Amino acid sequence: MVEVHHFAYGWFNPVMAFSIAFLGSLLGLGCTARARDAGSARRRARWLALGAISIGGAGIWLMHFMAMLGFDVPAGEVRYDPGLTALSMVIAVVTVGIGLFVVGMGRRTVPRLIFGGVLTGVGVVSMHYTGMAAMRLPGEVHYDANLVAASVAIAVVAATVALWFAVSVRRGAHLAAAALLMAVAIAGMHYTGMAAVHVELTDPLAEVSGMTSMLLIVPMTVLAAGTLLATAFNALQAMTEEELDAPLPPPEPAADSAATGGGPPAPGFPPPGWRRGSAGPR
Repeated sequence: MVEVHHFAYGWFNPVMAFSIAFLGSLLGLGCTARARDAGSARRRARWLALGAISIGGAGIWLMHFMAMLGFDVPAGEVRYDPGLTALSMVIAVVTVGIGLFVVGMGRRTVPRLIFGGVLTGVGVVSMHYTGMAAMRLPGEVHYDANLVAASVAIAVVAATVALWFAVSVRRGAHLAAAALLMAVAIAGMHYTGMAAVHVELTDPLAEVSGMTSMLLIVPMTVLAAGTLLATAFNALQAMTEEELDAPLPPPEPAADSAATGGGPPAPGFPPPGWRRGSAGPR
């Protein structure tokens, strides 16, 4: 076994990775909460799809590879297979999307919540280990089975609790707490899974194919900005459409001019029929 570094650039990678996980989770859980108030199944599905892209694409996938930029094997070169890297993103979005649709469509029940939480947690784990399978180095990667099991448990339990928050609360502070919990689940699962990694180099000087971590920075930055901006734009568009389609409040009933003698009396003038010295209108 050789030495590996998980924080090759110090605090920058873990802080940025956690920030991305939190922002993606906050946007995604906000979309999930908004789906509950949607007036039609089509709009509800649109909000849930936006939530899946936010959580799966930004909160999970981008977080993983931002954190992986800090992974380094000093004795060998580390590269990444582009195809498996893209597949890991698809896995994250699809599995999280299924989990959100399970809890966001139809009645909210405990079995649905547990099933959706398990699917979402499994999506986090599947994305992580597919992304790890995309890693190329001149050797073999081994995992500690106990830490792998712990990473799965962290992802499933925390994702289930976060989904419960998403379908049960409406206040912004509660959603922020749920997003924070979801970010802790994603980051905790990632670094627990990375703690299980052991690398055995077979030929440190062998040439490795694939993209270097530095080459991933540009497409990751573009994807991060594009995903979050596109999701935010679609969310604003959906809110605008819902507000435009909302029914107008009923008009206030007009005063009966005939009953009031052509309208209410002007301020400061006596009512009709009043005569000086009388107690009231005649």
